[in-house]
Amino acid sequence: MREQTCKIETEYIKLQDLLKFAGLTETGGEAKLAIQNGEVSVNGETCTMRGKKLRPGDRASLDGVTVTVQ
Repeated sequence: MREQTCKIETEYIKLQDLLKFAGLTETGGEAKLAIQNGEVSVNGETCTMRGKKLRPGDRASLDGVTVTVQ
């Protein structure tokens, strides 16, 4: 499993935006499908809410890559 961090300057980042920003998906549509298909986990639990707000300390995973929000 690969891990990376993503530093944000705002209070939160939406899950679909984090996946694009971190390079785990190329488009918003690809992020949407991955989330709706249950392929994404947030803090260890499957998440199907693409607008979920992630704050510093939260972790999202897709295809063996985990991104920690800072």
